[in-house]
Amino acid sequence: MNSLIRRDPLDDLFRGFFVRPVEYGPEPDAPSVKIDVKEQEKSYLVHAEIPGVKKDAIHVAIDGAVVSISAERREEKDVKEGERVLRTERYFGKVSRSFQLAQEIDEAQVTAKYTDGVLELTLPKKAATQARRITIQ
Repeated sequence: MNSLIRRDPLDDLFRGFFVRPVEYGPEPDAPSVKIDVKEQEKSYLVHAEIPGVKKDAIHVAIDGAVVSISAERREEKDVKEGERVLRTERYFGKVSRSFQLAQEIDEAQVTAKYTDGVLELTLPKKAATQARRITIQ
């Protein structure tokens, strides 16, 4: 059986004419702060991945047992004369993450260290207060 294929001569003429010069795939997703939380006897140890952010752009807030981490990466404009940007896949903007722990944190004893894109928090547990029994007179 013969099959006929009908072709439009203009298809060949404009094929590739409207194609972008560089194609890299889908747009990147906005990053998120990925964390590991370990519980020790007297504290919690948190490792948070925040690559490419300067340590003065990272903020940690503690409210009882809730820990909030936020960071901002600012776009650097370093395009030289004669250059043009074809694609930017690096994310610029704010990211944040909040999570709740099982026990309140002693804010005065918290330590933080930022090395190689990883924020390490040592969050000492607040001493548990014993329930007080009240005598009724």
